[in-house]
Amino acid sequence: MVLSIKTRRDAVGLATGELLIGGAWRAAADGRTWTHRHPATGEQVGDFAVASPADVDAAVRAARQAFDEGSWPRSRAKQRITVLRRMAELIRSHTDELRTLQALDNGVPLTFGDEYAMSIECVADVFDHHAGWVDKLAGETLPGYQGGDHLVMTLREPVGVVAAVVPWNGPLLLAAQKVAPALAAGCTVVLKPSEFATFAALRLARLFEEAGLPPGVLNVVTGPGDPTGQALITHPMVDKITFTGSRAVGKRVLAAASEGMKRVSLELGGKSPSIVFPDAEVYAAATLTMGTVTLGLSGQACVAHSRALVHRDVYDEFLAIAQGMTTLVTYGDPFDPEVTAAPLINERQRDRVLGYIERGQAEGARLVCGGGRPDGELSAGNFVEPAVFADVANSATIAQEEIFGPVLAVVPFTDEEEAVRLANDTSYGLAATVYTADVKRAIRMARAVRAGTVGVNGYQLEPHVAFGGFGQSGLGREGGRTSIEAYTEVKTVLIPTGDEMM
Repeated sequence: MVLSIKTRRDAVGLATGELLIGGAWRAAADGRTWTHRHPATGEQVGDFAVASPADVDAAVRAARQAFDEGSWPRSRAKQRITVLRRMAELIRSHTDELRTLQALDNGVPLTFGDEYAMSIECVADVFDHHAGWVDKLAGETLPGYQGGDHLVMTLREPVGVVAAVVPWNGPLLLAAQKVAPALAAGCTVVLKPSEFATFAALRLARLFEEAGLPPGVLNVVTGPGDPTGQALITHPMVDKITFTGSRAVGKRVLAAASEGMKRVSLELGGKSPSIVFPDAEVYAAATLTMGTVTLGLSGQACVAHSRALVHRDVYDEFLAIAQGMTTLVTYGDPFDPEVTAAPLINERQRDRVLGYIERGQAEGARLVCGGGRPDGELSAGNFVEPAVFADVANSATIAQEEIFGPVLAVVPFTDEEEAVRLANDTSYGLAATVYTADVKRAIRMARAVRAGTVGVNGYQLEPHVAFGGFGQSGLGREGGRTSIEAYTEVKTVLIPTGDEMM
């Protein structure tokens, strides 16, 4: 039997994806296209336009005109709220279609698409949440510091044209986390989805048209980093860049932004620890930790807890449960309800992960299980069997670098002081989870661990709270008030109320 997604692809009726520029859908100026192949089967999913630098220029200029001359930045709060809430309603009413497109994009199984953090409901909630902030973007009124008859006040105004660059692992959620606050603040946007997850984002853009978003406020350019992404992040008319992806690319984004002093938000991944104390529910700690690197996206998520720091008293127990978890992982057709995990996104990433597994063994870590490639009907896909490494030194490559695959490095520790030292011994600082029955210890650890989000006995993403990281996990936060404020500039206004000079 040969695994195939052709039936699902044909049922959707995917045509060549076009660019959205200034309210019009069109092919790339030079006619260039990209063929997307499904990561589980290698079959062609569809073609989409590759935006040239000229196409990107047209998209940015359309966004610039919509910002400088259009109604959206100057619209009443009610208009923006109506569009964003209508968008949330449309997303919910197209749940099955969007789930299908996402599975055709990146192979994430529908079973995982039902989990809240990766669900279509969560995407809709992001728009609902930011709609609620539109009429609350308040400044301050301050007394004159030196006294006298004058008024000091601040205003929050939209930052301008936003370049939003989105990765393939969460094409809908991550697009929402960037586009929703930008639009709520009154900005205009040029969205570039990943070339490995384009069709769901294009459908999202068409829903915006139905929601009543004015032409030019949202533009979409598709294609790889070169030429499309590079042309976008270096365009002089872009005021802000928001990017989620690898640290290496994030550094290039930051360098490009420095030329024009563009505002930047970066979410660049992590090497997040699960910290398991001997009084924890070890079964829950092991299954939840292993789930982040095996189920759903197979560890291809920035918040994957790919380091397990485990107290020596429960080390063997944790390892046994984690190994047992790998037997529950099933690969195959993402539309099959029995399938629980995705393939790696492409051959390059598959080979990269296999290279890390080889390096882990070469550096002395003990491979407990996994790390190979399944055969049979899965051999054409980019699948890698979940790997568990024991006796890992925290300085080892597999404990320090983001692998973005189904690989867990288990590091032993002896006491709380050592656990904090190991947890913070990383260049990243995105997330962490502490497993303990001691509330006081949980609070101490939450304060001591340098990470943007710390869970206690579990970890959950929410659309209304700040998400981002310390160190090389990025700059800024997405979600909550901090997110929408990142798409604004603060303007100070000084108003004399008397006859004296200020």
